[in-house]
Amino acid sequence: QVQLVESGGGLVQAGGSLRLSCAASGRTFSAMGWFRQAPGKEREFVAASTKSGSSANYPDSVKGRFTISRDNAKNTVYLRMNSLKPEDTAIYYCAAAQRYFINYYKTDSYDYWGQGTQVTVSS
Repeated sequence: QVQLVESGGGLVQAGGSLRLSCAASGRTFSAMGWFRQAPGKEREFVAASTKSGSSANYPDSVKGRFTISRDNAKNTVYLRMNSLKPEDTAIYYCAAAQRYFINYYKTDSYDYWGQGTQVTVSS
């Protein structure tokens, strides 16, 4: 049974940092990534990593502040978030894809999702 379990969310002041983790079990994946969804908004792409460790282009909203990394031995993907802003407040979801050559930026490219972890950035 495949599971993605996220951890590391919480409340942080603006300018602070958090590291999210997503541990996968049941199989390995060609790509693992992070999306986020704020209240009243659509789920949006944040970051993705291939099995070899290459990362997709970050959106401008997080570029230079967020970094994705992956530990294949632990079947875990991380999202380091620095210089957090109130607009980063959202539920962050881990996603995993079985296929190769996917469009990393689209939610329907991913086969499995975690339950989400809340990140709240206070001003």
